[in-house]
Amino acid sequence: MIKEAREKWEQGTLAKTLNRFPERQAEFTTDSGIPIKRLYTPEDLEGWDYLNELGFPGEYPYTRGVQPTMYRGRLWTMRQYAGFGTAQETNERFRFLLEQGQTGLSVAFDLPTQIGYDSDHQLAEGEVGRVGVAIDSLEDMEVVFDGIPLDKVSTSMTINAPAAILLAMYQAVGEKQGVEPSKLKGTVQNDILKEYVARGTYIFPPEPSMRLVTDIFEYCSKTIPSWNTISISGYHIREAGSTAVQEVAFTLANGIAYVQAAIDKGLDVDEFAGRLSFFFNSHVNFFEEIAKFRAARRLWARIMKERFKAKNPRSHRLRFHTQTAGSSLTAQQPDNNIIRTTLQALAAVLGGTQSLHTNSRDEALALPTEESVRIALRTQQIIAYESGVADTIDPLAGSYFIEKLTDEIEARAMEYIEKIDDMGGAVKAIENGFMQREIQESAYRYQKAVESKQKMVVGVNCFQVEEEQPKNLLRVNPAIAEAQKERLRSLRARRDERAVASALKGIEAAAKGEDNLIPPILEAVKAYATIGEICDVLRDVFGVYRPAQDI
Repeated sequence: MIKEAREKWEQGTLAKTLNRFPERQAEFTTDSGIPIKRLYTPEDLEGWDYLNELGFPGEYPYTRGVQPTMYRGRLWTMRQYAGFGTAQETNERFRFLLEQGQTGLSVAFDLPTQIGYDSDHQLAEGEVGRVGVAIDSLEDMEVVFDGIPLDKVSTSMTINAPAAILLAMYQAVGEKQGVEPSKLKGTVQNDILKEYVARGTYIFPPEPSMRLVTDIFEYCSKTIPSWNTISISGYHIREAGSTAVQEVAFTLANGIAYVQAAIDKGLDVDEFAGRLSFFFNSHVNFFEEIAKFRAARRLWARIMKERFKAKNPRSHRLRFHTQTAGSSLTAQQPDNNIIRTTLQALAAVLGGTQSLHTNSRDEALALPTEESVRIALRTQQIIAYESGVADTIDPLAGSYFIEKLTDEIEARAMEYIEKIDDMGGAVKAIENGFMQREIQESAYRYQKAVESKQKMVVGVNCFQVEEEQPKNLLRVNPAIAEAQKERLRSLRARRDERAVASALKGIEAAAKGEDNLIPPILEAVKAYATIGEICDVLRDVFGVYRPAQDI
């Protein structure tokens, strides 16, 4: 009946309109290249099984959300990513954000910290405090969280290669505050595979890096049970130029590799899988992003249940943080970025995120000012408290378009995962450059589409205006590098050098053997060994990663 009615509509009402007013373009697609039909009807979901494809919130396959009440029970965590300059400046920004109603902290570290060098290392020159806070020792971490009770906040730390060291520092700060490790809540990104694929802040080769990842899994399962031990990140894969389908596929393929590595280490899947978390990008193609989140959640549930035979329902749940798309922000007409971010944040909420960061309007130009950060946070708060979208669960479920698009993204992502499996898994696919080449090709196609105006970007290749140079941008004072070096000199003069040397020897012995590395790293951190000193010991044992030249 619907088929006949649709054909009648196409031959009559539609045909008359098309003869007078042709459509804007011959073909419409999502940013992943998925064709978009003019109209979706029940025909597009023929044979579709509600209980198998959707089910109910808080139940397998979790398409409609990981919690039975979703935002009717508790809103997502509003977690603005922040950190710059000195530990003191970052502490002040964190206090400001908490006063404005932020409900979780997210720490940005500077580049030397991310790659395991102290601020006085020659490779740190010009980078200290630039893109995040400089953390050289436990002393800096104590200042960052001064006056912020760690049993009352949830903290996410965007750190990968030296993740074990920063986690140890956080635990040590908690202990100094009188907070037991079991009371700490938060996430350490700890996703080294995506660094090889898309971001580049790696230190060690894949095998010892994976050991560090799984050592964190094991340690936290026993000592910090409420901690999310990894944030398997598609965000940076997307920022590097991937499509939405590739973001899902490569992220979950990396997740499979981490789960398998932990199982190979002897861990029971249900002991650690419930603390895995994910980190996705929310880009500008509104409906594709919503469908992407739903597809990823369902696909991961099936992978964990069918592939890894996880029995605990908590192990099936894909819990994720979302950040709006930094790569979509433009230096031209930066106020337009407020609208972009609003749409991206709304897509993340409609897709069922557990945590959200909204980018600031001026991030294509500089680190965000307090005013810009406040607007970004208010964007989330208006969505949460004024829009009504959080009042019912998965409100777009049952949309013929959304459900068809969800199915299509899941199927296409699974095709990629099967191809990666055939290569021997994510690590092999990374080592032979498969993921990197796929992302590079997608990024190139997107750039060509912008240049040819096939893809319109408001203010960039259309609707341009003459603009004055933006004013009042936040600039990091270059003098902070010298101040940070002086802090290091002072620390080394005051600390117990014999205790530091002994602790570093303990790390070396553990690295050469098979013991979990987190306890000796924690001892070194408490002795005020620096991040560079600890990483140098591990570099000597593990070596450093050099990417193949032909990737």
